[in-house]
Amino acid sequence: MKKTHIIALVLVAVMIGVLVTLLGDFSRYETFESNYAKKGKEINVVGELNKVKGITYEPTKNPNIFSMYIVDAKGVEKKVIVKKAKPRDIERSEKIVVIGKMHDDTFIADDILMKCPSKYQEKTNS
Repeated sequence: MKKTHIIALVLVAVMIGVLVTLLGDFSRYETFESNYAKKGKEINVVGELNKVKGITYEPTKNPNIFSMYIVDAKGVEKKVIVKKAKPRDIERSEKIVVIGKMHDDTFIADDILMKCPSKYQEKTNS
């Protein structure tokens, strides 16, 4: 083999390694107790709002922060403090994705995404 072929193969291998590393870091849903959460890395957690405990929001005190309790896919419940204004109709959402880091026993979220009930779902007649 020529030196240029060997160098080209090494460069291709390095590029594939870089791509695999980058793709491994793209957002995937974690749980509150995953290894990434324990290391203090930013993660995406999908879960459901605990409607019994509700949402704590004091817009007169600080309109850009609220807290709630989320139950993740493994059934683990954590207090989530979101550093954004409370979205409208969050109580009606099916699933909630919070993006942030664990801090002791509380999840601090910088962003929040909601999956609301679809208007295209079939309605049941009661």
